[in-house]
Amino acid sequence: MRLALLLLALVLLAGCSRAEVFHHEAYVFGTRVDVAVYGDSQAEADVAAGAVLREFDRLHRAYHAWEPSELTALNAAIARGEAATVSDELAAMLKDAQYIAATGDQLFNPALGALIALWGFHTDNFVPQRPDPAKLQALLDAAPSMADLVIDGNTVSSRNPAVQLDLGGYAKGYALDRAATILRENGVANALINIGGNVMALGKKGDQPWRIGIQHPRTPAPLATLPLYDGEAVGTSGDYQRYFELEGERYAHLLDPRTGQPARGTQSLTILITPRAGVGAGAGTLSDAPSKPAYLAGEQWREHTRRFGIEHVLRVAADGRVEVTRALRARLQFPAPLEVTVVD
Repeated sequence: MRLALLLLALVLLAGCSRAEVFHHEAYVFGTRVDVAVYGDSQAEADVAAGAVLREFDRLHRAYHAWEPSELTALNAAIARGEAATVSDELAAMLKDAQYIAATGDQLFNPALGALIALWGFHTDNFVPQRPDPAKLQALLDAAPSMADLVIDGNTVSSRNPAVQLDLGGYAKGYALDRAATILRENGVANALINIGGNVMALGKKGDQPWRIGIQHPRTPAPLATLPLYDGEAVGTSGDYQRYFELEGERYAHLLDPRTGQPARGTQSLTILITPRAGVGAGAGTLSDAPSKPAYLAGEQWREHTRRFGIEHVLRVAADGRVEVTRALRARLQFPAPLEVTVVD
């Protein structure tokens, strides 16, 4: 009888334990990251989130664009006109980035690392200054692009020595997919991963979906909120994330390869990726890189999102106009009254 009562008490105590969200934060990829695990065991959440943060640190060190890394070693070989042997992972990333660049008319162009450096964005504490016009024109004339890369197995070379790779517009999305894989391998079914505004959801938060906010590009408040379901990812390209102001003008890090100048037509563009059968890249990767050509395309943004089969898009134009696709409008909630143009 005593044993039965003891067992019953233990069962009741176990039933009283309540699941909660365990947050694990770090600073990597030049931004704040947060891995939120929903569950009833902090120890298990710590193990899983710790594995994710270690993976983020590995990716950050392996593919850093200006500190010594596998990527800078490849860039040095390209500048010398030599081929380099790279890891399976980097070769696969470059092939995927090549495909995305070609689909987006090379507006997404990770080969423009030299242009990003010329504008001073290859540092954590950049100095507000415009690039030397002669150097800028020389780089535009050289026209480096992802199409210049030759990838043969693990051997990478370039037809154009001006190619300097910077995967900053790709790596955060790729890291989301890696995080999702690691969390699932560690038995985590419910989590929210946030890498500086690139977000992916696993499962849900209790009996409710995860809910996130879309940042207003000009005020420190959400423009809209939406629920995120299992396997969905959101990515935003905006002129408010990395920029400097000089003589009253804003210069953002999202550079137009056609002009060498920061893009002007859009304040921010957000895309939602839902899991789709038959798509090679993960939702995280697709939420990151494909937002760049749409952002740079200005008023032609819808044409570029269609090329990737993306139906959930919100754009804030340079003049503050808000445009949203019909599919995403059905998911959004706006905290304040707002005039919105719905686009098919």
